[in-house]
This record gives sequence, C-alpha cells and structure tokens, in this order.
Amino acid sequence: MPTLLPALRLTATIVLLLGAFPALAQSGRVTTSFDPGWRFLKGDAAGAEAPAFPDSAWKSVAVPHDWSIEGPYDKANPSGRGGGYLPSGVSWYRKQFTLPAGEAGRRVRIEFDGVMANSDVWINGVHLGKRPYGYVNFSLDLSAHLKFGKGQANVIAVRTDTTVQPASRYYTGAGIFRHVKLVSTAPVHFGAGGVFVSTPNAGADNASLRLQADVVNESASGARYTLRTTIVDPDGKTLQTIETAQTVAPGQSATLEQAGAVKAPQRWSPSQPALYRAVSVLLNGNAVLDEQSTTFGIRDAKFEAVTGFWLNGVNLKIKGVCLHHDAGALGAAVPLDAWRRRFTLLRQAGVNAIRTSHNQVAAEFLDLADSMGFMVMDETFDTWTAAKHNGEKGYNLNFKTWWEADTRAMILRDRNHPSIILYSVGNEIHDNLDNPEGFQKYKMQQDLVHQLDPTRPVTMALFRPALSKVYQNGFVETMDIVGQNYRESELVAAHLAKPARKVIGTENGHTSAAWLAMRDNAFVAGQFLWVGFDYLGEADWPATTYDQGLFDRAGNWKPRGLQRRSWWSSEPVVHIVRNNDNGGAGSWVNDWTPTDMQTYDDAKVEVYSNAEEVELFLNGQSLGAKALPKDAAPRAWNVTFAPGKLRAVGRNGGQEVAAEELATAGPAARIELTSSRPKLSAAFDDAAFVTARLVDAKGVTVPNGGQEISFAVAGPGALAALDNGDINSHASYQGTACVAAAGKCLAVVKATATGSAITLKASVKGLPPASLSIATAPAAP
Repeated sequence: MPTLLPALRLTATIVLLLGAFPALAQSGRVTTSFDPGWRFLKGDAAGAEAPAFPDSAWKSVAVPHDWSIEGPYDKANPSGRGGGYLPSGVSWYRKQFTLPAGEAGRRVRIEFDGVMANSDVWINGVHLGKRPYGYVNFSLDLSAHLKFGKGQANVIAVRTDTTVQPASRYYTGAGIFRHVKLVSTAPVHFGAGGVFVSTPNAGADNASLRLQADVVNESASGARYTLRTTIVDPDGKTLQTIETAQTVAPGQSATLEQAGAVKAPQRWSPSQPALYRAVSVLLNGNAVLDEQSTTFGIRDAKFEAVTGFWLNGVNLKIKGVCLHHDAGALGAAVPLDAWRRRFTLLRQAGVNAIRTSHNQVAAEFLDLADSMGFMVMDETFDTWTAAKHNGEKGYNLNFKTWWEADTRAMILRDRNHPSIILYSVGNEIHDNLDNPEGFQKYKMQQDLVHQLDPTRPVTMALFRPALSKVYQNGFVETMDIVGQNYRESELVAAHLAKPARKVIGTENGHTSAAWLAMRDNAFVAGQFLWVGFDYLGEADWPATTYDQGLFDRAGNWKPRGLQRRSWWSSEPVVHIVRNNDNGGAGSWVNDWTPTDMQTYDDAKVEVYSNAEEVELFLNGQSLGAKALPKDAAPRAWNVTFAPGKLRAVGRNGGQEVAAEELATAGPAARIELTSSRPKLSAAFDDAAFVTARLVDAKGVTVPNGGQEISFAVAGPGALAALDNGDINSHASYQGTACVAAAGKCLAVVKATATGSAITLKASVKGLPPASLSIATAPAAP
C-alpha cells in the first residue's frame, strides 16, 4: 500500500504532489491533491466498500477520470441521443492511504469537485454519504473513522451510477471526473463559506471592502479567536492588514466581519482582469489554526432597465456564448489547457461572456474566466421537478430533496469570482410557472442565492414565455433580470410593454435578426449564443454531436464563427466563405478547392467583414467593391470558378485594414504539425493540442480526400485523444489513427513524466512522415 509522503504547507493553495500528505501537521490548513493512486472498476462489485476487498486486478487510474468517453459509440447505448450514444452504468473507485500519528485530533475532510453521478462514499467500510447531482462539489468529514500512524491503512471507496437513462439532454460523462482533495485543519477552522470578499463601493478613486469569514469551532472549548487578513494587490504588493477578534463557543460557528479600503484600485474588467488577494489567517494567540487565500476582483457591475449592462461606469454589451462542460474528445474530465485554448478562440471571435450551461462548472474554469477576463452567467440546474422529455430520469427526481444543498454549495464556492455577474437558477423549466407553486419554486431559489450572495442579481432562462402567462401574471416581476431563450422580438416587446423590466437574452441563435435585436436596442443587456463549441449529445444517430457551435469539437472555426467575429470583434476582420447554395451560408470555409474541378463552374462567395468597404479579387482581377450594409449582412459575389487565388481586401477610409487570401490546393505533399504549446509538465491540467494538416507543395491545406493520419508518441508522453470534429464519426477518441476532415486532425498530447522531450510522429500512406518535439519540465510551483 502506498504511504503518503511529506507535503509542502501553503496558504490556501493546493499542494500538487502525487499522493502527498504532511508527516506532521500541528497547525494551519494543509490541502493535498488526492487525484493519483486510485483503483478503478467499470461495473458493479458487491462488497467493494469493505477495506479488505481485493482490488489488485482493478485498473490503476488518476482522477479526473471520465470512463464514458472511452466508448464505444453504439446506437443501442441507453444514454441515447442525450448522452451521445456513449456507455453508462456503475463504476467503483478505491484508494488506500496512511496518515501520520500527528494528524489525530485534527479535522480531515475529503473534497470532491464533481462525481458523475449518484455517488456513494465509504471510508474504512463506513458509509459517509451520497450525492445524486454529478456536477456539484461536496465535502465529507472523515475524522471519526480514520486510522493514524505508520502501517495503519485507510481505504476510501466511491461508487458511481449512471445506469438510469436517459438522465440528461446532453453528455454527462461518468466517474470521478473532477479533482479530489484531502484537507486537514485544526478543530477550529474556516467553514464551508470560507472568506467572502465583496466591494460595496468600487469607484475609480476608492474602493471599500467587506470581508465575512465563517468560523467553525469543533473543539471542546471556546476562546477568543483573531482573524488577520492581508490585502495584496495584483502586483503582489501588500496594501493593508486588518485584525478582528471574536469569541466562538465550542460546537458553534460564527461570522467574523472586517472592512477595508483600496485607493485608486485596479478594477477588474474583460480588458484588464486585475485580481487581488485577501490572505486570511485564523489565530488563537500566536497559534495558526487555519489559513485561506481568497482571490477577488474590484469592479462595479450593474444592470439598468433603460441602458442595459454597465461595468465600471462603461455601458457595454454582454457578447456571450453558452458552453457545456465537455471538451469533445476529452469528455468531461477536462484539463485546464483545453479551456484556455477554447477561451482564446472565443476571445478572437469577440466573445466577452460565458453562460455555464446548464450546471455548475469546475472551479478552475471560473479561475480561468477571472484571469482571462470573461464575464460569467453561473447556472445551477437544467430541470426542477418536471422532466424536459417524457421518460427523462435526471435531476428532476432529486430536485425537491437536494436543490437547497446543491445551490448552497455552488454559491458558497463561486461567490468570490469577479467574473460572475449573474446567477441563473434554471433553464427552460417545464414546471408550471403560471401558478403560485411555480412562483414559489423560483422565489425560494432566488432568496437563497440572495442570502448567500447579496451582491449579484438572479435570473433564469425562460422558454417560450409568450405561450404562458409569465409576462402577464407577474412572474417576471419576481426576477431580478428577465432572461429569455430565443424569440428576441418577444423579449424586446416585453420590455417596451413595461420599460422598468431589465432584460437579457439567455440563449440565442446565430441569425442576423437575433443580433440586431441586441445591437439596436440599448435596453437589451446582452445575449448568450447557442453555442460556443459543438458538444457531445443532443444528436440523432448517426450524429453524436450537437453542431451549432461557432467552433467544432476540435476547435476549428466554422462559418458562423467567422460571421460572428465580423459582428462582435473590435478589430478589423475579413473572412471569405463559399456557399454551395444547398447547405446554407458557409457550407465550406477557408478553401478555394472544389471537390470536382472538372464540373465546378460557379461559386457564391460571401465575405464576412466589419470593414467599411470590401473588394474581391480572383487571380488579381477585381470582381468589384461593396460597402458595409446597415444590417451588417455578408457581402456576396457570384464567381465563375477558376483555380488560383481568391483575395478579399477590407478598407476603412480608403485604407486597407484587413485582408484574406484563399488558394486552390494541389495534391497532398506533406503533413504539417503545429502545437498549442512547446513545453508540458506532467500535471493533469497541461495538454498540448497538436493540429496535423495535410498540405500541398506550397503549404496550402488540402481539404479533400479524407486520408487517415496515424500517430505515435515516443518519450514521456501519451496520446490523450484524437478528433477531427466530424459529428458523424464513431471512431474511438483513444485510438492511434484519425481520418482527416477538411484536411485536418487534432491530437491531444499529455506528459507522463518530465526530463526528456516528447516526440509526436504523424504518418499518412504515400507521404513522408512528420514529427514534432515537445519539451517537458516540472510544473510551476
């Protein structure tokens, strides 16, 4: 059995050492990654909660781990269209660990960031608890059931169950799919609410701070405890230290409050995501009992009925997208680099906000939104008590029992994130909102959110409200912000009927009419497009993926993404898109290579651009210039195809500001590999996204042919996934070969150790192989 090694003590940061735990911990908080060293079984096993249960034949895994994404795809899988036809069922995870004798008398908890789903947890054979909702974080106290000292093994066992299907309208994943931590504290410690930092005033010259620390006394005696908080600015400079003292009786909890101020604050915004820290230490005399570092931002965010959304005194539109929690071929266990890559692409498209659809996301997702400057609508549930479709057996079965605990867990965890500007407590809820019971269900959730975080408004995503009475019966007047999905003209009319209503589009399509409803009406605070990226599930066989994203699963631009960029980007852009007149605008994108050169005569060419004027050239010959329409519609030309180069030039005031050129591809000559990053550590969140392109002798991507690209890894690395974005592909994401779609495949590479370089080799029959080297290095402290 593994004995846990000494850990580093940090102030409210995670100690990312494999299997690490302190040799001695007499004071303070120690947070240790509990991700490595699990045994895993896909299937059920009677008695697997017992410490002596034999698990040596089980697979060794580290979490986060999503076993459902391993497949295989099968039309008969009970997950069906919602789960994308991937497998579901029961699984078990077990882990042995030891704790030093010095830990006895302290409080030791295990914290799960998410277990999918219907999880049960045992420690040393004792059942600790269950949690039906797979997305929610939860914590369990192990203290009373632990063994301490050398040679004293503890066994934690987790059973997950996604057997009952259909359980969701979209892919959920399965297993312990998010991080796990072991937390050791003194008996007197910060509670689940931790330290909450708010900014009652966030002016440009001065900002006031309010800090509330939940303190729990699980010791046998009371005392007067001191809370010492140090405020650190974004540059690492200490601004001030605040001290407060309060008596907390044994078996009781208390909230200690502090006030502070920051002169000339660096205010958080999408363009300047400045982050402060409040380093809080709980003391009994000079003894450190607990420590927590809270990241927060100083910003003034508000919604106005007449003018929409304001941030730090600037009236801006919320240009958002909805995102599901999966990352395509990686499933639901998503390394942070996947979100970093996706956020970067969304920023290029002009997106400044994200809706978490329709559930709690991983904590590190919000950390990234904070640091990269994305505003967030943080959402709790897709259903209350009524299912979305007949036969669905998802959260609707658990809402009455669990909504309060699950909502509380999310808000307490998320309320310090400056990125969050709005909470949502439901999406397209089918519970009857026309009667007092529907009113009450919404109100009880809104009231709880306001109690835990009074600094942010609450909404929900209404669905087809014109077919119900919510605009007439007073329901929407209970909402802080009226959120509606689609039917943008109805939302505009609802505001015009009662101008005191604050309104936002919570889910919107990609049409010009939808965009203009926001652009041309100051009172519409913003929109969240459905969706930012194609996602697994909600698809009819043979499709496995919902494909209305700005980007496909593999992160390739789609025509609607390029069009959105022309509407939302603040930078001049020009994009050429061919239209085949059958599949709608942008059936092909970024190529000038017909499938059949012999019979292809005409092309309808559209240019997505925000430039005042666009001129199109074919092989140097002008095809005419066109001005920007008032409705920002694409500019179109009918072009007789000729091999060569198609170039579009955008001009403002007669000066060229942007251009794009497409070229006809010749036969594939080689493979080109490009990586999202040159170096990896072996940390879970590190991943290199390598694009393999088939190009001709001039480097032009060859979009036709569908050749199979084979991949091999040498050195301390592994292929984590392969994908081509094809919604009808049923190939394994964990294979070694990928059929190129539009001339490209994506390979996700992860490091398994550090020291030497990783080499990725790609080969295609009839072409010379290509290779790419990725350096490795230890993770940053």
